[in-house]
Amino acid sequence: MKVDRLLFGAAYYDEYMPYDRIDKDMEMMVAAGINTIRIAESTWSTWEPEEGVYDFTHLDRMLDAAESHGISVIIGTPTYAIPSWLAKKADDILALTHNGQNTYGPRQNMDLTSPIYREYAERIIRKLMEKVADRKCVIGYQIDNETHHYDTCGPRAQAMFVEYLKERFPDINEFNHEFGLDYWSNRVDNWDNFPDIRQTINASIGAEYQKFQRKIVTDFFNWQIEIVSEYKRPKQFITHNFDFEWHNYSYGMHPDVDQREASKNMTVAGCDIYHPSQDGLTGYEVTACGNIIRSLKDDNYLILETEAQGNIEWLPYPGQLRLNAYSHIGNGANSVMYWHWHSIHNAIESYWKGILSHDFSENESYREVACIGYEFNSIGDKIKNLKKNNKVAIVLDNNSLTGMSYFPTGTNGKSSYNAVFRAFSDALCDMNIEYDVIPADRKHLNKYSIVIIPALYSAKEAFLLSLNKYVEDGGNIITTFKSGFADENLKIHYDVQPHIIKNCLGIHYDQFTYPKDVPGCSEWMELVTCDTAEEILHYDHKYWGKYSAATINSFGNGNAMYIATLPDGAIIKELIRLMMDRIDFYDPDKLPFERHKKVTVKQGINDSGNHVLFFLNYSDDEVWMSNIAGEAVILTGRAYDSDAKTPLKQGEEFLLLPWDAVVLEYSGNSE
Repeated sequence: MKVDRLLFGAAYYDEYMPYDRIDKDMEMMVAAGINTIRIAESTWSTWEPEEGVYDFTHLDRMLDAAESHGISVIIGTPTYAIPSWLAKKADDILALTHNGQNTYGPRQNMDLTSPIYREYAERIIRKLMEKVADRKCVIGYQIDNETHHYDTCGPRAQAMFVEYLKERFPDINEFNHEFGLDYWSNRVDNWDNFPDIRQTINASIGAEYQKFQRKIVTDFFNWQIEIVSEYKRPKQFITHNFDFEWHNYSYGMHPDVDQREASKNMTVAGCDIYHPSQDGLTGYEVTACGNIIRSLKDDNYLILETEAQGNIEWLPYPGQLRLNAYSHIGNGANSVMYWHWHSIHNAIESYWKGILSHDFSENESYREVACIGYEFNSIGDKIKNLKKNNKVAIVLDNNSLTGMSYFPTGTNGKSSYNAVFRAFSDALCDMNIEYDVIPADRKHLNKYSIVIIPALYSAKEAFLLSLNKYVEDGGNIITTFKSGFADENLKIHYDVQPHIIKNCLGIHYDQFTYPKDVPGCSEWMELVTCDTAEEILHYDHKYWGKYSAATINSFGNGNAMYIATLPDGAIIKELIRLMMDRIDFYDPDKLPFERHKKVTVKQGINDSGNHVLFFLNYSDDEVWMSNIAGEAVILTGRAYDSDAKTPLKQGEEFLLLPWDAVVLEYSGNSE
């Protein structure tokens, strides 16, 4: 979705304020260059304090104040945190999960399939839309908030699952066969006798149920989108703030939502990205998570939440808020919005701080936000709606993520699919190689010079065959351990591994183990034998040394690399570099920068057709960089005046201060 201006702002909650300060807040926002607020998504019990009694006083105040100050508004539907009176309505409103019956208190505790929940949710959505749809300041709608399936597995959801299975398997014997239910006498003789899934020992059933739970989320989104679409104006958008697998910060693909399917009927994809700060700030999370969301619709996306001060250990060093803002925009985002404007004085997120601290006064974070707002107003037209033309893609797959959660790698039994993804994402980030994320059913791969396929544990044969064809026709793949191991039902293939793609890889294996005392290896090791492939690396081990740890094979007009373990980041980068050297990889839309002293380079094409490069200094060192790409203009940099648009000749050096971002614009197709 194209925007007329970058959206810059924060979540705002007049209903949380200890005293009336809405005009002061709006004045401070305008002074800081904030042009958008996100409201209403968290306080259903404020809008409907009693059943059928509605009070939109705070909503009206926020809309009136926003309009009078020229601030745009994104409305969130308030359905992810239910009122206490609704929880008492019926026993099945709160979800029954693998861990038992939910109780009231936390958010996101309800059963999305509950008809009574849906009835009351629809009612509050319609009441809200009647209030806001015609307000001039309202530019779009956020459906729910960070929605997951909440592990709902009550009787109704399980009955729906049986109906879902009946559609897939009209013959129950086929179902028993495909899911291997002879094991431990798990056969199902009749759909009416289908067992409770919560104690299943069969990963195929467990994974299929999780796939079904993800479908519940997609159906929930589409249901809300239909309601909101009845009211919204043509130019108003619909989005959602997708989140990610959480490792105390945003980490990778979310296991509980099929985000690609769920976003299909949205105008624009949005997300919330949180990450370490201070000396832990690397830019890796902005890249990995932002690429996932940008690739959902192959379009620009919205950052609907990111940290301002955030958790106590996240308080950013000077310059880091600005650095993060340009990292998001350089990745293809069309907004930067903070959670949240002011720090909350009660409850669980009291120490998850906003732009303003608890005293509401101007502080270092506010002043840096104001700097960003000023610069966005100055150069926003040059950096909005950026388009990418990446030549590398990473395949990500929900089913493989689920499969590896049932059969994890690693000696501690806890390593995740996302850990493998992040190993390659972070390596590419270090190499300044931008990439797209594609699904494991992508029909046409020839847009990409290299496709990286981390741990594709579960895959349909059609996709594996397409990989062989892609390589044969001149494409190049890098894939890893666990790929091609099981089918879409998590049934392990009964031929020599890896299934089908061993043809293009030129290898085979039939044994694997944990890499104990094997230098440079972690998580998993397959004992690979080369057929037609060349060995790149072997295991440094008395007994496993005769087996290959990494191989490369010429197949038709292309090349296929296999990595049978998870090496450290330095080795992964060397392997990627080896593939690039082998194919003489050159991306005409990418400058030949390696990450220099922790400086990341991102780029895109702006609305004028000009290249824009973002130099992002993830260090506390001053760094001088050489402009090797032709004559440019410095749009912004902390050592430069963003109003001056300083010219920069080819070969001339420019300065990045600690935690700085410098943005250059090149006229025409500079290379």
